[in-house]
Amino acid sequence: MDTWTDPGVTSLTPGNVRHALNGLTMGTRYSAVFVAPADIDLFLIQRALQSAADAVDRQMSNWQPASDVSQFNSAPAGTWVAVAADLLEVVETGLEIGRRSNGAFDIGLGNVVNAWGFGPERSVPDAAAIAALSHTRQASAGEGLELDRRNIRMRRHAPMQLDLCGIAKGFGVDQLARCLDASGIRDYLVSIDGELRARGSRLDGAVWQVAIERPDRTDRAPIAAISLHDVAIATSGDYRHSLDYRGRRFSHTMDPRTERPLDNSLASVSVLAASAMLADAWATALFVAGENEGPVLAEANGLDALFILRQGDELLELPIGKFE
Repeated sequence: MDTWTDPGVTSLTPGNVRHALNGLTMGTRYSAVFVAPADIDLFLIQRALQSAADAVDRQMSNWQPASDVSQFNSAPAGTWVAVAADLLEVVETGLEIGRRSNGAFDIGLGNVVNAWGFGPERSVPDAAAIAALSHTRQASAGEGLELDRRNIRMRRHAPMQLDLCGIAKGFGVDQLARCLDASGIRDYLVSIDGELRARGSRLDGAVWQVAIERPDRTDRAPIAAISLHDVAIATSGDYRHSLDYRGRRFSHTMDPRTERPLDNSLASVSVLAASAMLADAWATALFVAGENEGPVLAEANGLDALFILRQGDELLELPIGKFE
């Protein structure tokens, strides 16, 4: 998702300027654009942002063998594993959205993601692993996980694997926002890929403006725009991460109901929420739910969402709530 900013405007508060920082995280980059005094210590803020991003990566990345989630996935079923409090929070939120979405969101699909070649060792789909999945239904995270909030630990009761790709980046964005809040910064836009969170206003006092990408696999162009004020937005779609296998293109998003790559008419779903973690997870859930169930689910949960459907070569927008 692109961001629109105006670096040359005049500040409403004398001495404030627009700052922009970025860094590496989760195989991509984070960005922080904010309004603050010209002499603010950017080194300290950059260090805090990077530390927050690194902490999420260390806890929730399936691409890091030593991460909390990788260690949990490696532990024998039935074994309690101590985890970071932040990880437990994300898992608990993932389970709640799984329940509220009627299973459309499932953080326990690591085995399925790996079998289809979208895991840490990205490759072509493993035909044998896919065949094995078809003969043995995977337990959902809601069925196979047990959380111990008092002792900050969890265990699994089935050979399932956690995959937090549909929620961790959103949580990472929230952590970036918390860093700026702790630094006394009240006007910012932070992002990781298509997950963004805004607070306050731009340098000229106008609200933050973001462009929602047209779901196109080759070109990057906007299809819609929205103003953000003290809210987060996330987009889930089929146009950025996919692979070709046996003459077909497969999406990286897995459908818990079929244990296969998602196959519906939606091109993307964008969701507004109080936190980027919630927006991230709900965007995935509604995308999986599909063009019929998704809008019903959005309205039932009071969500603001923009569904973009493919109809042949055309794109059809279905806005709900604040997107209308």
